Amino acid sequence: MSVKEQLITEKLPRHVAVIMDGNGRWARQRGTARVFGHKNGVKAVREVTEAAAELGIDYLTLYAFSTENWNRPKNEVDALMSLLVSTIASETKTLMKNNVKLFSIGCKESLPNNVQEKLASCMKQTSTNTGLTLVLALSYSSRWEIIQAVKNLAGDVKKGDVDISDIDSNLFSGYMETRNMPDPELLIRTSGEFRISNFLLWQIAYSELYFSDVLWPDFRKEHFYEALLDFQNRERRFGKTSDQLILNK
Repeated sequence: MSVKEQLITEKLPRHVAVIMDGNGRWARQRGTARVFGHKNGVKAVREVTEAAAELGIDYLTLYAFSTENWNRPKNEVDALMSLLVSTIASETKTLMKNNVKLFSIGCKESLPNNVQEKLASCMKQTSTNTGLTLVLALSYSSRWEIIQAVKNLAGDVKKGDVDISDIDSNLFSGYMETRNMPDPELLIRTSGEFRISNFLLWQIAYSELYFSDVLWPDFRKEHFYEALLDFQNRERRFGKTSDQLILNK
């Protein structure tokens, strides 16, 4: 029985987040420029998106470009932005064919104008699709997101639209970039690194973490299925004991 055949549809996570790591090391191992690794990482994006759509997963969030990535060498950043534009343009038809809706989180205003335009165009074209929602985290970091949420909430308190006594975790979540989607139940990081790297820190409070040694350009559907199977074999207690979970069944 294949890994995919072992998956139980009813136990699949609604939302999977992925830290796509290892493009640079993949390229270095082959004696090529880092951007070559980024280009080959597009195939992994396509594979994982197709797998998630086929399985009926509702949301797939990919950490595509962090606010810290702006500190990389200019030639690499420029190449990444160019790759982003060309990839969005070439993949729009595929997204439409597979009923995938594109969404993005992050400081989009900091992206080059051509990236903003291409992203907005693709999001508009796919807005009525009803299958998987593919979320690209672009110019995103969790600390940036939380600070923005605090500023917006403080502004509403100052205007009298929100009373301080009403502030709780549910209300605060409504100020986050991900306010219209469930928190990810599973976070996958590739390349063998054991870090969260400033990604969805508020949202992954109860997420299961899965770390793969596979470098992102080599990540395929089978690796994604293995992560999902591992998730299904875990006991999610949310602070309760195993005995409590058994009694509540």
